Amino acid sequence: MEQDIMTAASQPLPARDEAIRVAQTAVIDRMRADIDAACSTIVTTGRIEEGLACEVLQGKHRATLDLGRGMGGDAAGPSPGFFARAAVVGCVSMGVKMMAVREGLLFRSVEVTIECDFDDAALMGLSSRTAAPLESRLRIAIDTDADLATVLNLVERALSADPWYLALRDAQVVRHEVRTRRPGTGEQTSS
Repeated sequence: MEQDIMTAASQPLPARDEAIRVAQTAVIDRMRADIDAACSTIVTTGRIEEGLACEVLQGKHRATLDLGRGMGGDAAGPSPGFFARAAVVGCVSMGVKMMAVREGLLFRSVEVTIECDFDDAALMGLSSRTAAPLESRLRIAIDTDADLATVLNLVERALSADPWYLALRDAQVVRHEVRTRRPGTGEQTSS
């Protein structure tokens, strides 16, 4: 398999893939120089005022999330579930392509599809099952001349380092606190 990667790596990459490889290599070099600096915290805030439309802000990026009219929303944007599933398929697609490019493999396309099964009654507290996905399935389709064993090895390694695939697959620590604000009485916090 290493020979296959070396053979594939000896073929020139398209210019766009080469630019990705150069950028990724620079990031990896910076991280190797100071591995502790690679840890980060990202803050994203969502706010709802009237209706159900949630305005989300992270740095300079904004998104509107909403529910359809059947759930009382105005369909002003995709649902939160859309963005969650989009995060998984986008992250997996990008992670697989990034690793392929770094290793000199030509993946002409990477297409990821996610299917999630839900008990919608659980969302409304009408079922004893979880409101979380009951099962999620990923299909990863790659257009490449690389052999299947090489592709499978690369995909497994990419998935083992993919933040949103792992967030979907693995249990994690999630904490919350609640703050209330009442006019004239100030803020109260519960952790």
